[in-house]
Amino acid sequence: MADGGVSRLASQRAVVIFGTSNCCMCHAVKTLFSELGVSWWVCEVDKEPRGKDIEKALARMVGRTPPVPAVFIGGKLVGTTDQVMSLHLGGKLVPLLREAGALWL
Repeated sequence: MADGGVSRLASQRAVVIFGTSNCCMCHAVKTLFSELGVSWWVCEVDKEPRGKDIEKALARMVGRTPPVPAVFIGGKLVGTTDQVMSLHLGGKLVPLLREAGALWL
C-alpha cells in the first residue's frame, strides 16, 4: 500500500491517533480527547509490525518527521498536535467531532 495502510486504519474509527508509546505530545492529544468525552483509538507505530512503513507514510502526509501524533477524524487527516489544538482553541474541533460521530453532546 502506498500509504502504509494508514487510510485503512484511519477509517476504522471516528477518531484515530497515530503515535508512539512514549510521546508526550501524543499523551496530550489523547488527554484532550478524553476530557472532551471522545472515544479514540491509537495506533502506536513503535509497537506495530509495519510501524516503519506507517511512520514513513505519515511523514509524507503531514510533511514532517517525526510525524506523530497524527490525528484523523472521520477518516480525514486533521494534522498534528498544533492543528488539533488550533482547532480546539478556535472552537472548530467539537463540531468536527460531532460531524464524525465521535461526540454526541
